Amino acid sequence: MPLPQNLLDYDITNASVTVWLFKKSGGTGGTVPNYNGRWITTTDALDTALRTAMQTQRDQIEETIPFSLLAQNNEASALAIDTLETHAPIVAEKTHAPLQDKAVRSLQQIQNTSFYVIRLVHNNIPLLGVRKTDTTWQSKKRRMKIDVVFDNEGLTLDEQPAFSLSQYLDFFIFGEQIFVLNKSNFESVLHYKAAHEEDFAALRSQDEFAALFSDMTAIQTYVGTNKIHLRRASAIRQKGHYLDEEFMQRLRAGFARVGLNIEFDNNGRIVPTIDTCPDIFQALLDHRLTSSFSETNYDVQDATPII
Repeated sequence: MPLPQNLLDYDITNASVTVWLFKKSGGTGGTVPNYNGRWITTTDALDTALRTAMQTQRDQIEETIPFSLLAQNNEASALAIDTLETHAPIVAEKTHAPLQDKAVRSLQQIQNTSFYVIRLVHNNIPLLGVRKTDTTWQSKKRRMKIDVVFDNEGLTLDEQPAFSLSQYLDFFIFGEQIFVLNKSNFESVLHYKAAHEEDFAALRSQDEFAALFSDMTAIQTYVGTNKIHLRRASAIRQKGHYLDEEFMQRLRAGFARVGLNIEFDNNGRIVPTIDTCPDIFQALLDHRLTSSFSETNYDVQDATPII
């Protein structure tokens, strides 16, 4: 699907610009992250450059794809997700009014910024562009560098602290929707990876899931803190195929026919190893498919049922 028409028609060129810098803390153990935002004064030239970056990014989006744990976009698409499924409303609310007590007053308030928000407003309608910061914002990283500039055909020491604002965005927040351009950074800013870790812990403790296996040590080692494997574990829990006894019976009867490398014990339980975990996950996700035409087996990233 294309972007919503009101976003395509949004007048970025004539919108006002405010830049907000956010530091993020907490968010572990199921708690809501603490987002501390401050706005900073910008010049007209910088505002123009930021509008151009926002417009370029929006205009490159030719289609939107519904966000799912395993969905991926490309340079011409964005993943669409409702804001209420994320912590985005907290961030958006904090950028609503640039009060004086939230203005940046010192270098210390800039250093170690986690992400920044470019907030456009036109006809009282906000459009937010969000980007995770790079290492130029981290005080520890900066202590390892000597900043220089090219001047008078040579290099000279740059004594003014410099920070980079990218021409690329990680996601837009517009109305009740988010349009994700960089999934990894989106997950980091809004703590989606933390949610996946909690999902995996809940999945492992579920009796029905644990009963599928002779032992889950290999499963836990395989997933670890790998963000892709955590997403897949969350998707397994979300899909819930393992709760369907008929699905599991068909898996036990047909895994070899579709080329899956899975071992079962005498009680019908899966015996996981690090080598077989990828195939176990493909099976529980129902992502090993057979073409009706070529009769070839394929692995897919995501599967959308056709009704």
